[in-house]
Amino acid sequence: MLDEESTMDPNDWMEEYEGQLAIDVYQTPTEIVLKAPIAGVRQEDLEVSITDEHIVIKGERHDTAQESVEGYFVQECYWGTFARTYDFPVGVDSDNASAKLVDGILTITVPKTAKARTRTLPVSLS
Repeated sequence: MLDEESTMDPNDWMEEYEGQLAIDVYQTPTEIVLKAPIAGVRQEDLEVSITDEHIVIKGERHDTAQESVEGYFVQECYWGTFARTYDFPVGVDSDNASAKLVDGILTITVPKTAKARTRTLPVSLS
């Protein structure tokens, strides 16, 4: 909250803020799948970096309307830069990961390493 002595314009906070991308992450028996809604983000404004430990998604959503802040009744959409880092909970093979952008949904598929795959262990009675 801004106090009366603050010289910062209350509308300038968005210029210094980086949004956090919402994600869903789930696993199948052989891979980790990450999905993120990024409608309005052009492919050239999107960067995905991956290692065997984590993935980083960065991008920028541009507002083409160019309306002044005073003209809005409600402004809930986030425009500007965003980023998200996610640490993999299991071992993955980042060299064979793939990413696709379809209908505003970014889907990244990362194979699990053989050591990370779940298997059923039979229990003997002896």
